[in-house]
Amino acid sequence: MKPNRSFWKDKRVLLTGHSGFKGSWLAFWLSALGARVTGVSLPPLAEPNLFSLIKIDELIDSRYIDIRNAEQLSKLTREISPHVVFHLAAQPLVRAGYRDPLETFSSNIMGTANILESLRGVDSVQAAVIITTDKVYQNQEWPYPYRENDTLGGHDPYSSSKAAAEIVTSCYRDSFLADQGIAVATARAGNVIGGGDWSEDRLIPDAVRAWEDDTPLTIRSPMAIRPWQHVLEPLAGYLTLSEKISGRMELAGAYNFGPETNTAATVREVIEQANKSYGRGKIIWGDSSDGPHEAGFLTLDIAKAKTILGVKPRWSLKDAIEHTMTWYLQFSQGVDPCELCSAEITEYESLL
Repeated sequence: MKPNRSFWKDKRVLLTGHSGFKGSWLAFWLSALGARVTGVSLPPLAEPNLFSLIKIDELIDSRYIDIRNAEQLSKLTREISPHVVFHLAAQPLVRAGYRDPLETFSSNIMGTANILESLRGVDSVQAAVIITTDKVYQNQEWPYPYRENDTLGGHDPYSSSKAAAEIVTSCYRDSFLADQGIAVATARAGNVIGGGDWSEDRLIPDAVRAWEDDTPLTIRSPMAIRPWQHVLEPLAGYLTLSEKISGRMELAGAYNFGPETNTAATVREVIEQANKSYGRGKIIWGDSSDGPHEAGFLTLDIAKAKTILGVKPRWSLKDAIEHTMTWYLQFSQGVDPCELCSAEITEYESLL
């Protein structure tokens, strides 16, 4: 599971969504591994944002291109001739999807199609990992985890757009890219937390903003259950996945990444632990009546990733929350965010 530095040394990597939270962490890690990364995304939206704080544009070749621009994307892909592609760029929020469904569909469906189309005829590519979400499954609210062969679906625009992206990816893999020798996989990760996330409408960033301002945090659905994990867990999975499938077409396909099933926790449990780790902050508990529909119970079966890739969780939920809140606390005390990210990656790699 530990990233193979000899594999990544001087590897040309195309990373979409590099200005986002997960994308910034992955760009930082790939740079440390010696990869030659070209990032494609829109400028970061949040302020502050991890991309700027850890100076990603000084570590990699950073390009601001909208993934819905197929011509620009295709031109860039041919220019850099990547060996590995990570596609993270997306409209990533459920409630934002309700506010602007067409924006969500165009970014998440056509954006994914454009990425895959840009790989046609590019002989350098060995592996492409398309990041979707744990919400691609047709949620039945059943009390057991979803496996990779369960039915895709999506009640809300975000979830359905990501399920559609899975179908688009499968089509391109089977119709075009497999014959070209490109191993294409999709990665379905659980709810990710970690230092440096200031995105809107996400649990931990909302908590940090409220508690820093000494205002109460309002929780809409305290009993919703999700597969929470630290950001380094799925990123390690993505790195391992791309290494394993390179040159091995039989390993292409969909993979779940998340915590052990029995460690899925309610929003209330996560916030109570975060509040304890942070050391201050008031909370107002809602009753799930505020806002549009969101799934109440969601967990993932990770047996495939464990068995085929050797990927398994290293940090418990408590560890993940403590690392996350400590990152924010140390950042607020003036510690260099580059040092914080480097230290967490080093600590995490020591467990692999």
